[in-house]
Amino acid sequence: MTVLPDDGLSLAAEFPDATHEQWQRLVEGVLRKSGKELTGAAAEDALSTTLEDGLRTRPLYTARDSAPDPGLPGFAPFVRGSRPEGNLTSGWDVRQRHTALAGGTADAVLTDLENGGTSLWLVLGEGGIPVSELGRALDGVYLDLAPVVLDAGRDTEQAAEALLALYAQKGVDAEAVRGNLGGDPLGYEARTGTPLDCAPYAALAARCAGQYPGLRALTVDALPYHEAGGSAAQELGASLATGVAYLRELTEAGLGIEQAAAQLEFRYAATADQFLTIAKLRAARRLWARVAEVCGAPQAGAQVQHVVTSPVMMTRRDPWVNMLRTTVATLAAGVGGADSVTVLPFDHALGLPDTFARRIARNTSTILIEESHLARVIDPAGGSWYVERLTDELAEAAWQFFRSIERDGGQAAVLRSGRLRTDLATTWAERSKRLAKRREPITGVSEFPLLAEKPVEREPAPEPPSGGLPRVRRDEAYEELRARSDAHLAATGARPRIFLATLGSAAEYTARATFAANLFQAGGIEPVTGGRFEDSGATEAVLCSSDALYAEQAGQAAESLRAAGARHVFLAGRGDHPGIDSYVFAGCDAVDVLSATLDRMGVS
Repeated sequence: MTVLPDDGLSLAAEFPDATHEQWQRLVEGVLRKSGKELTGAAAEDALSTTLEDGLRTRPLYTARDSAPDPGLPGFAPFVRGSRPEGNLTSGWDVRQRHTALAGGTADAVLTDLENGGTSLWLVLGEGGIPVSELGRALDGVYLDLAPVVLDAGRDTEQAAEALLALYAQKGVDAEAVRGNLGGDPLGYEARTGTPLDCAPYAALAARCAGQYPGLRALTVDALPYHEAGGSAAQELGASLATGVAYLRELTEAGLGIEQAAAQLEFRYAATADQFLTIAKLRAARRLWARVAEVCGAPQAGAQVQHVVTSPVMMTRRDPWVNMLRTTVATLAAGVGGADSVTVLPFDHALGLPDTFARRIARNTSTILIEESHLARVIDPAGGSWYVERLTDELAEAAWQFFRSIERDGGQAAVLRSGRLRTDLATTWAERSKRLAKRREPITGVSEFPLLAEKPVEREPAPEPPSGGLPRVRRDEAYEELRARSDAHLAATGARPRIFLATLGSAAEYTARATFAANLFQAGGIEPVTGGRFEDSGATEAVLCSSDALYAEQAGQAAESLRAAGARHVFLAGRGDHPGIDSYVFAGCDAVDVLSATLDRMGVS
């Protein structure tokens, strides 16, 4: 009998270690089969993916991919979490957002709290619940148990006074008050273009610091920069600049640096790019710890994070897929160490959510906490070479963006000069190209659209404040195309159509016919297969087959289609064939193709 040595992990001791170079040679062999003669690092680089902010994700990470020591959970630099215990005690705070009172009552508010919600985020004033209705919104809520976070924009002072009066009226002890008054003058300016005086917010912070130890006065909301199309590094850099601006205001008003830092809560977006979201939250804590260190108060660098599933990724078509997007985003927020998480309902982009949507939103967190046990591990991603390296690289990119803002005079200065708007617009323009070419696919919109789907309708939500940075969505270009198709359907009783002319056997044409059908449906153009072109009701056609059959039959087939009345003939694939007007292929600019096609069809 062979006795294994008691040295820990010895089960693979008889096998030689695989080297990085051996793996590279295997990659070279795979690339060679696809016609690419690359060796060593070049072969590995061919499998890398380029991200925003100059970041690249490589196909393999090993112990050689070093990153700075992330420390221990609850200790500087707080990469692994702001608290030593993480979310072990009860999971993260499930924070439900409300912008209106259904039927003028707080039924939805109470339902959320009774069924898994642990705190409330109330949008008041402009674009939300009237401040005068705050008492009604919190009717029946145990204010000593449920933290309340306000989001009242220019009405923050009035809303804060109303909330504090409500605490006094209900006899809630000042020590038991939890939440955030939501002051964010720079965030409001980013949304509206209207500057606000910071002095009243500093006064609120001083009041909270002196009377309400569990209540914060200010929110550093990074969502305006995310929703304007900013990258992860730009979102982080802008939030750091905003946080530093608030520290200056609060300390000038007489608060100590530790008191000032304790008055801030940071709000970030979580997207369906789970690893980038995890890295973003970890990097945000590291960066804020660095700010606190530079300010001479390293112990005050534990950033409190409120994470919201991204509004930018929410789609209006096939909104049910939003449930999948928000689930992945919530998982990433939890793994990334968020203190509070708000899951936007799947119908968020359509208006006020219904009861089912609110239930699914809060249950997303509940399932991840209670059934997936995601909160039972502190910093689950810690030690992953990929996550640690991505955290470090993203932190470096964000720090550089933050420093550029500071060099230009700070957050208020770059907002008012238009420099920040330009930076964000440049980033969004590049991302829009990827979306248009479906390099970044949108399930249910640019990929696998369903034209026969019945629209989901909701009661309109209050219009949010505007006038500052734009609000973008990933689906906006395709939504415009689909709206044109909908209008044509309403006016004529039929959608614009395109005929799929298939050549050869099913094995030869199915792949490209499926591709073409998917592409044109993304623009609201109904594909017609089978039968004759003359009977299809279409004015344009697309040839679908193999390269071999194209070489033999494309020219003749195009001529036959023109004789039957086709005004424009596409070919699904690449090449140079007689009689073909346009080519559609993976990586083509789908938005440009679809828009031009609708134009030719007279669909306005």
